[in-house]
Amino acid sequence: MKPKVAFICVHNSCRSQMAEALSKLFESDVFEAYSAGTELRDTINQDAVRIIKDLYKVDMNKEHKSKLLKDIPSVDIVVKMGCNVVCPFLPAKHIEDWGLEDPTGKSDEEFIKTAKNIEKKVKDLAKRIKNKEIEL
Repeated sequence: MKPKVAFICVHNSCRSQMAEALSKLFESDVFEAYSAGTELRDTINQDAVRIIKDLYKVDMNKEHKSKLLKDIPSVDIVVKMGCNVVCPFLPAKHIEDWGLEDPTGKSDEEFIKTAKNIEKKVKDLAKRIKNKEIEL
């Protein structure tokens, strides 16, 4: 059975959504991806949507919406995106913090950098899961 991974941050509108989209695109054979936050947003970050569409041809507006922690199933791995405020807590067998800066309100260049960084980290996470480097 594939492990379930939750990407969490406060608003679940930008970085965690990008991580969920890229996980589903690249690593759906390794783990199931979810994203959630502690506060809902009416829409997910449209700059993130545009950049992910440009770079990866994935339309997050179709399948993604802001979700609360209670809206997702229980998970095996929690990845905190990086919060300067109190990070949400979700119980899991493995928890890590990627410490990513929030690109909201910044240039496309920052969004692209964040997306590429998330892609790299998602692939690394999948590799660690495959190599049993993460105890589940």
